[in-house]
Amino acid sequence: MAKEYKVDRQVFDEVMVPCYAPMQMIPVKGQGARVWDQEGREYVDFAGGIAVSCLGHCHPVMVDALKAQAEQIWHLSNVMTNEPALRLAKLLTEHSFADKVFFANSGAEANEAALKLARRYAADKFGPEKSEIISFKQGFHGRTFFTVTVGGQEAYSDGFGPKPGAVTHLAYNDLSSLAEHMSERTCAVMMEPLQGEGGIVSPTPEFIQGVRELCDKHNALLIFDEVQTGNGRTGDFYAYQGLGVTPDILSTAKSLGGGFPIGAMLTTSELAAHLKIGTHGSTYGGNPLACAVAEAVVSEVTKPEVLAGVKQREQWFREALEAINAKYPVFAEIRGKGLLLGAALNEEWQGRARDILLAAGEEGLMVLVAGTNVVRFTPSLVIDKADIDEGMARLERAIAKIYS
Repeated sequence: MAKEYKVDRQVFDEVMVPCYAPMQMIPVKGQGARVWDQEGREYVDFAGGIAVSCLGHCHPVMVDALKAQAEQIWHLSNVMTNEPALRLAKLLTEHSFADKVFFANSGAEANEAALKLARRYAADKFGPEKSEIISFKQGFHGRTFFTVTVGGQEAYSDGFGPKPGAVTHLAYNDLSSLAEHMSERTCAVMMEPLQGEGGIVSPTPEFIQGVRELCDKHNALLIFDEVQTGNGRTGDFYAYQGLGVTPDILSTAKSLGGGFPIGAMLTTSELAAHLKIGTHGSTYGGNPLACAVAEAVVSEVTKPEVLAGVKQREQWFREALEAINAKYPVFAEIRGKGLLLGAALNEEWQGRARDILLAAGEEGLMVLVAGTNVVRFTPSLVIDKADIDEGMARLERAIAKIYS
């Protein structure tokens, strides 16, 4: 029988690889937009597990789906398929441009599949010299060595030896630099249709349209990383649907499972044909448990009233943040769309996003940062108005304490 240990924050330092610096408190229970720690202290959750908990904590449709599937079948393998995976794939194609789906376990894996497909398609159709992948500075696409290299933040990719080649980073929202650089060697452009980790930066209409046109001109594929923006986060099921631009390949994860690990790559039949049998795979991808939960999440999130509710909640957040800023002017602007929002700090408060995060935690509010100068909010898409009001009251108290 396993020995029982008292589990507290000190145990993390004893047994966990030190690549994280978690908060001192350990959450043990969640319900809706509220979380409780080991001491029974309650928090309002404006972080959503970094844009993952799209229906809040322990939503009944997720709990019911998991319990039902847990008594059916847990795992098979890619030697055979399963009903939850097929139902989920069908649902995703019905709500997107895609014809075909590949299931993975995370956003990084979905992006890995997207990048491998783009390279394989280019090599098959145009030859091995068409291999360049263009992405954007401050972008984030995962932590595998390939995806972290494509991501435009060297702090995450340096220090691990030689990097995968033929990857170019350009400035986001700078169409002229992209037009100048792209060539027939470019096989794909990978981008977030709203940069998340990079500071909650929206694309201009001209930029997003121009990227699509340049990809068409140079026979390059357009890959949208919708790991953070997807599954209703921006008020459209996928962000591309609100931008008037359709990608060739789309990656999704985070809120796809509402907290259960799952990712997916979506694409067209023409492109999917290039991932022939044996060219790619995943032991756990398409796992029945994950797919059953994700099916319940997607079915709930795609309801028109839920998507409309995201846009309503965006207004509640913006109004509350502007009211706080009128009393304690720390923000220069509120960026983003839907419930992927960033409060960018003004000149006097540069570098202090984490100070606000920590002060909020002391007041019983969970928020995020996106870099050192942006406080990020990615709450449940169905968060109640009362929870928003209470969370904003706590945020105001936190800012008031450190305001000077």
